[in-house]
Amino acid sequence: MIPNRTQRWAVAAFALVAAAFVAAGTPSLAAPDKPAGAPAVAVDLNTASAEELASVPGIGQALAARILELRDKEGPFRRVEDLLKVKGIGEKSFEKIRPYVKVGKAS
Repeated sequence: MIPNRTQRWAVAAFALVAAAFVAAGTPSLAAPDKPAGAPAVAVDLNTASAEELASVPGIGQALAARILELRDKEGPFRRVEDLLKVKGIGEKSFEKIRPYVKVGKAS
C-alpha cells in the first residue's frame, strides 16, 4: 500500500520530533545533576569529618567547623533540618545542602 500525503506528513513530523529529543539528550532519571566535586553519596552529619562536610556544595571549611562544633556541643543530629541551628545556614543555603547530607545512627 502506498501511503497518502497525510500519512507521509505524519511520519515526517514524528521523525522530526524524535530527532529533536535525541539531539537534546534525555535526562538521567537515576540521579540529579550534581556539581563538580559533589560527594557521590550523601554525607552523614553524625560521622562526617570536616573534609567530608566541606565537600558538600554550599559548605566550606568554616561552616564545616561550625557543624562539627554543634555536633560536639549538642550531640548527634536527629534530623537534617537540625542544620538550621548552625550559624550561617539559613533556608536558602539549607535547600542547597539538603540533597547531599543525611542523618544516620550516631557513632
